[in-house]
Amino acid sequence: MRFTGVREGRRVLVGLMLEAVTPDPESASTGSRAPAAGAATAGGRVALLAEVDDFYADLATWSRTARRIVAAQGYPSQSQRPISDPLAADAPQKTTDGVRTATDDVRAAAAEMRTMSEVDLVPAARAGARVLGMGLNYHDHAVETGLAVPKYPPLFARWTASLCVDGTPVPVPPGERGLDWEGELAVVVGAPLTDVDEATAAASVFGYAVFNDLSARRAQGSSAQWTLGKNADRSGPIGPVVTADEVGDPGAGLRLVTTVNGEIVQDGNTSNMIFSIGQILSFVSRTLTLNPGDILITGTPAGVGYTRTPPRYLHPGDTVEVTIDRLGTIRTPVVDSTHRP
Repeated sequence: MRFTGVREGRRVLVGLMLEAVTPDPESASTGSRAPAAGAATAGGRVALLAEVDDFYADLATWSRTARRIVAAQGYPSQSQRPISDPLAADAPQKTTDGVRTATDDVRAAAAEMRTMSEVDLVPAARAGARVLGMGLNYHDHAVETGLAVPKYPPLFARWTASLCVDGTPVPVPPGERGLDWEGELAVVVGAPLTDVDEATAAASVFGYAVFNDLSARRAQGSSAQWTLGKNADRSGPIGPVVTADEVGDPGAGLRLVTTVNGEIVQDGNTSNMIFSIGQILSFVSRTLTLNPGDILITGTPAGVGYTRTPPRYLHPGDTVEVTIDRLGTIRTPVVDSTHRP
């Protein structure tokens, strides 16, 4: 299942994407453009579920509701769950208080349907979510930067205000030579995590999304702390959240391809990560409690612009795309600083 954010006035709702285009496995292997992560076929719709905070506060119930909507609409899930699976659409369900899923049925029936053209898409992220980035998490990226493999996960923070969706123009801040691309896999936490082991952390992932950690390198290099360079306006394009059951274990390998104006500039694989997702989340949970809806950006493979000779950056008029197996593509046009908020 795929979830997106939908803005209605001052509210952000989470919507279930129906009839969404699924990534073409041949597109990633050939380097051609996969369907946009937010794209839909003709007649594609979004079922509005709940306000974003309410959605992440009760992920189990809203996930069951979403599965009932999928079943009622006749759209098969990408992962064909057996009927004995406790999350299957028609399997007997119990909530924490032992009540069967009549509430799920009511919620599913009440979900308002909108066409894709009728909605204002935004990231499916809580305003108060922690967005944690990884500074160095691919072996090949460590090699290209000349940096030693870190002993512990090198983390930095983004604010949710820097996030945007597929197709959003991203401005180059004044004084920057351009923006640098960093295609990445984003992880959405699905359960409270306090001092948990790696296996528990890995099992608590709700879903994954395509991410581009667009970086303002001059601002990033102006301080030992990376906060400024990693939070330029709209510099965090993120795709819809695809549930973990439909993605599988990223450690087994998902191809990640970044293109600039159609040219492949990154061609990596998540199996090349230095720290696994479970390791990173477990490490973070020793110090701070992670909550449902918090986001981990897992680092980028080799091929970024600043390590090239000469360095290469994104300029106004360029288009950068990031494609990840089973997740799709996010496309970002680059514009000049006059387009800042």
